[in-house]
Amino acid sequence: MILLDLTLDELKNVIKDLGEPAFRAAQIYSWLNMGVPFEEMTNLSKALREKLRAEYLEGYPNVVTVRESLDGTKKYLFAMQDGSLVESVLMRYEYGNTVCISSQAGCAMGCRFCASTKGGLIRNLSAGEILSQVVAINALEGSGRSVKNVVMMGTGEPFHNYDNVVKAIRLMHAEKGLNISARNISLSTCGLIDGIKKFADEGLPVTLCLSLHSAFDVKRRQIMPVADRYSVKETVAAMRRYYEKTGRRVIFEYILIKDFNDGEEDILELKKLSEKMACHVNLIPYNKVDGVPFEAPTVGHTHAFAAKLNENGVSATVRRSLGRDIDGACGQLRARTMQL
Repeated sequence: MILLDLTLDELKNVIKDLGEPAFRAAQIYSWLNMGVPFEEMTNLSKALREKLRAEYLEGYPNVVTVRESLDGTKKYLFAMQDGSLVESVLMRYEYGNTVCISSQAGCAMGCRFCASTKGGLIRNLSAGEILSQVVAINALEGSGRSVKNVVMMGTGEPFHNYDNVVKAIRLMHAEKGLNISARNISLSTCGLIDGIKKFADEGLPVTLCLSLHSAFDVKRRQIMPVADRYSVKETVAAMRRYYEKTGRRVIFEYILIKDFNDGEEDILELKKLSEKMACHVNLIPYNKVDGVPFEAPTVGHTHAFAAKLNENGVSATVRRSLGRDIDGACGQLRARTMQL
């Protein structure tokens, strides 16, 4: 059993079964959220530490590779207990350190522009394995709980692993755990409508992001298999429902691809679907993926596209590009390591 998978109440039951007093659970829970191994949990008896080590795992990942960019971004390639590889990225901003984490080992969604889908889906990550990426980076940075913001935009589709993702968010948000505000957590989906609708009722004021990438069905179907199941209209309607239920502004992620989705008609269509809801378009210059024939528009064209959206009443910014020199985009380092 991985103890990071457990809530404090669940851990209390484990400790009770071990014949230990209840207060030990809070001690262990605190150590686990700091990434401390059993043998270094110094306020526990030696006998209890040995019992824990014999019967349980903390749940921390092993570091395979760390790459640091010239801009200070760090990309971690982690191996879980069974050897499954996942990526996490530490990004430094003025408003605090942000970590982008993975929800699955591999991905089944098949988006053409993304390296995460290479090799397909291996398996879902458990709630503790999702949480462990934040815990490990905090510990590796050696500065306490330095991660202030979490974005679930790494490898995998979060709503394809719904129950574990929701539990992981609750674990990150737990007051006696990492105590990260739900408002400082973002989740990105390619548009699994049932998951969007269900998530609206969870009572978690998380920032919900949709990987949109085109406001036209015909274009979206060319790059995202999920668009064969759900139209732009019904997907955006589900996002609007999330906004109405939670009051949280939603984000449309939009990877700009040269001569594909960066024209005047795209601006006008984005304007139409943005009506009657609080939303923001996050423009992302395309990051080259081996074997994919797409290209990014020029920097000038990218910023002109953002300016025209704003002129049309659509809130839009260009995402700051980080970690390009270290395979910073989703799935790139993992794919190169696995030779996918």
